[in-house]
Amino acid sequence: MQIKLRHCMRIGIAALALAGMATMAQAQSKEIKIGVIFDYTGPFAAGGSQAAAIGTKIAIDMINEKGGVEGFKIKPIYADAQSKAEIAINEATRLLEQEKVDLIMGVYSSAHCVPLAQKVDAAKKFMWANVCVASSVFKGKNLTHVFRAQVHSDQFGEASCSFLNEHAKARLKKDPKDLKVAIIHEDGPYGSGVASGNEAVCKKYGMQVVLKEGYAATSPDLSSLVTKLRRARADVILHTGYNPDITLFWRQAREQGLKWAALIGHGAGYGQFDKLSAAFGKEAEYIYNVDPVAAQLLDPKTLKPGLGDLTQEMVKRYKAESKATVVPPHTSMGFNQSWIFFTDVLPRAIKKYGGYDPEALRKASLETDIPVGGTIQGYGVKFFPPGNEMAGQNERSSPVVMQYQGGHTKIVWPTAIKTADPLLPIPKSSAYSNQ
Repeated sequence: MQIKLRHCMRIGIAALALAGMATMAQAQSKEIKIGVIFDYTGPFAAGGSQAAAIGTKIAIDMINEKGGVEGFKIKPIYADAQSKAEIAINEATRLLEQEKVDLIMGVYSSAHCVPLAQKVDAAKKFMWANVCVASSVFKGKNLTHVFRAQVHSDQFGEASCSFLNEHAKARLKKDPKDLKVAIIHEDGPYGSGVASGNEAVCKKYGMQVVLKEGYAATSPDLSSLVTKLRRARADVILHTGYNPDITLFWRQAREQGLKWAALIGHGAGYGQFDKLSAAFGKEAEYIYNVDPVAAQLLDPKTLKPGLGDLTQEMVKRYKAESKATVVPPHTSMGFNQSWIFFTDVLPRAIKKYGGYDPEALRKASLETDIPVGGTIQGYGVKFFPPGNEMAGQNERSSPVVMQYQGGHTKIVWPTAIKTADPLLPIPKSSAYSNQ
């Protein structure tokens, strides 16, 4: 009898152990694996990719600290694209096929984003783009499983020309039709897309586009481009580049005595004031930059209640992790797009569509309807539907024009939300001033 009792007890203990293991396995399976791709090394890292990656990580950490999404913890698997398109594509393939991630998130460079988005979409997997801005990622592609709440390059090109048109007479003392504009850009999808927008909108306002020229971002010498700019005698230069090429251009412009009334950059390397300041010193003052706004620059009273506190937490964590004193716009981009996905799209996919497979995420994304003021960067979110030329792109996104003044970043356009008047033309004290 005693032997039978011991035998039953052993069976019971074994059963309990198996049940415990099953429960543990079930608990462990309550996670969503996300492949996060950014450039942690190479030239793009300092151009904003690393800042965006930290912003994305902060959002994931905060979501997990709150218990995850609908009981699911977020398990990120971080991958370094090394500032090379082929590595970005290879990493995405590895993450999807070997790591079995449920979706791809991130991507800084548009040169990576264009082919990667098409590859992921063709495989009917899901991709959420955080930073890349080229309109060509979506334009005419009919993508179904790729979404981007971020602004797109056509908007960048429009913003800088609209800013000039608004201020030409009052500040530059010239009618827009008498304003000479030069457009230079790295020749990848990002630079080419912004430059096309610049050309179309500036010409729409009647401005004279006296030079439009692209160059390889890896070019070791831009002196011939600087020579062409000197001959063109442009009042304003519109520049789209990354990081090493921007530094090279400015150095050679200084060497050859190139002057301007204003130079307007468009995101990427122009969004990293600390890097610009380290490279150019006081000459970094007065540089303009078109970008999605750094959230900490907005008045929280214009946003949904609670978003100001969210921004403060992001800023605090970024400074602690990066040891930096300046928080660039790319941090907000990485954080904001991630936060939109984790707090709006993913919960709806799980609750309404029963999970987080690509089809559930696609349907949930198409139902996103966040009004203006509903995100930390101010803009709302609603995606262009299937059949639209820009299907998958946020139709409510919008950039701003900023200027570095007195060591601080100021919003100078749109006028309705500006935090300072633009210094236009740039002061005579600048070595680049044509005054």
